[in-house]
Amino acid sequence: MRSFSLVIGLISLIITSTPSSADELLYVAGTNPAQRPHSAPVLSTDNKDAQWYAHALTGVEQPYPASLGFLEDQGSWFNPFTHAGMNDRYDLRGWHRQSINK
Repeated sequence: MRSFSLVIGLISLIITSTPSSADELLYVAGTNPAQRPHSAPVLSTDNKDAQWYAHALTGVEQPYPASLGFLEDQGSWFNPFTHAGMNDRYDLRGWHRQSINK
């Protein structure tokens, strides 16, 4: 009896989650990585103000090394350099110490 109710539940889930027309198709990342869906959002500007640079350069002292020149070309994609990593002795830039002291 339990397996019968499970099957009925799965069937109802499939019926209710299936789009009713081609206009309602939902795109899942990775199904066709060579083609971006037409309805996907597009970034038109990238706002890197002084606050963004201050955050990205947390724990780095001046003069800034030339190797950080990549920040000039950094877009809005994820970059692990601008986020806290591991803590304790691996927190070389002080990201976690800074959040504790706030």
